Amino acid sequence: MLTDKVVLITGGTGSLGKKLVKRLMRGELGTPKKIIIFSRDEAKQHDMKVEWKHMQLATDEIFYGNFEDILEFRIADIRDYHSVVDGLKDSDIVINAAALKQVPVCEYFPFEAVKTNILGAENIVKAIRQTANNVKLVLNVSTDKACKPINTYGMTKAIQERIMLEANYSCKQTKFICVRYGNVMASRGSIIPLFQNQIMNGGPITITTKDMTRFLMSLDQAVNTIFAAITNANPGETYIPIVKSAFITDLADVMIAGRNIKTKIIGIRPGEKIHEILISEEEISRTTKRDDYYVIHSILPEIRKTKMGKTNIVNEFSSKDYIISKEELRTLLDKEDHLI
Repeated sequence: MLTDKVVLITGGTGSLGKKLVKRLMRGELGTPKKIIIFSRDEAKQHDMKVEWKHMQLATDEIFYGNFEDILEFRIADIRDYHSVVDGLKDSDIVINAAALKQVPVCEYFPFEAVKTNILGAENIVKAIRQTANNVKLVLNVSTDKACKPINTYGMTKAIQERIMLEANYSCKQTKFICVRYGNVMASRGSIIPLFQNQIMNGGPITITTKDMTRFLMSLDQAVNTIFAAITNANPGETYIPIVKSAFITDLADVMIAGRNIKTKIIGIRPGEKIHEILISEEEISRTTKRDDYYVIHSILPEIRKTKMGKTNIVNEFSSKDYIISKEELRTLLDKEDHLI
């Protein structure tokens, strides 16, 4: 699928980007000619290079070729149109994982979220539409917060989705698709690393409200969703993993694991929802099931050319309805290294 292709990953130094690169370097979708890490943080790029030098020597990892011949680290900013044009000119595949995503931060600096999440997406589309390039596929990484959004982060990601998916109409030589999912366990900025740090410091674990639920998935599940979309999605489609959710109070209890750690209710932060939604009631009529994923078809009939199948969704896909037990949650966390 990606053999001899140049893959550009915006935000490639984040938790998702690093896991994605590792699995691409294993050749799971073929052997890319080059993988470009496109980001503006030189310190994170340096750290990632050092990690790869150590991984290249590891006996339990299998990577093809010399990583220095395949991985290219490029200091660039998705907010800057000229950076995007330069990055796309030799790329075949673009995976847009760059985002300003901390919910409270986006509430205090809303236009900064607009510049990264909306104008950054528009820069990609504009560069493909207006300049010479070889881009055949753009995959956009979105979030459950884009579904019926109430916070700045979700609002900007909802518009980002529409910009990317509409581009199938204006850039017909390129396929634009999305993935949308909830909390990725152990990703930087997620709740699990916060709880780990609070436990390590003796507590308390801070919980916003006892009723709060969240979808949970591993980094590998997030990458699986991206790979499934790259392999099977039609233009304008959004892939949704079929995942479970948990009460945040249950997550705290499982991670405390009997230690003498207290919990403290602190109230909902600016922009937070009690429950998250992956598929809204309005999207159900455009949603079908494909293998282990739900697929939302484009809202634009000119793009929605595939035959609509059936789905078993009756109500919106909400985290309040798919809650697992503490035992199931413990099993889920046990599968991930260093979470409990």
